[in-house]
Amino acid sequence: MDVEIIAVGKLKEKYLKQGIQEYVKRMGTYAKLKIIEVKDEATQENMSEVEIQQVLAKEAERIQTHIRPDRQVIVLAIEGQLISSEDLATQLEQMAVYGQSKVTFVIGGSLGLAETIKKQAQRSISFGRITLPHQLTRLILVEQIYRAFRINHGHAYHK
Repeated sequence: MDVEIIAVGKLKEKYLKQGIQEYVKRMGTYAKLKIIEVKDEATQENMSEVEIQQVLAKEAERIQTHIRPDRQVIVLAIEGQLISSEDLATQLEQMAVYGQSKVTFVIGGSLGLAETIKKQAQRSISFGRITLPHQLTRLILVEQIYRAFRINHGHAYHK
């Protein structure tokens, strides 16, 4: 399986980079995993709705340049479908079985994702109704993808 993650913003925190690198290394046994970072827009407190939509539109343009038509697109959004680790494993396995072995996950920036990107996705998932920093979401996503492959290959992984 060929897995990409398109993420808005550059990771600055060393501990997050190290965690992600560890899971990317572990994933090499199961699948190809590539992370694409796109530039985020500067934001300010008390932005108007118009300004927020402008930021989201600019970030969406950058995301769009990396989404290819031959890939299944899954966006991470707080309002997306709540899934368990087992659900994610099942979804990835079903994609592979039905010839959709190229998948792209999309994580927005601090303001989320533009509706144009959300509408383009085949699936929208959520790790819960809590708000997580998008940088931390990236680490959690990489870990959950790794966990899904462990589950699908029948390998032990702590519960």
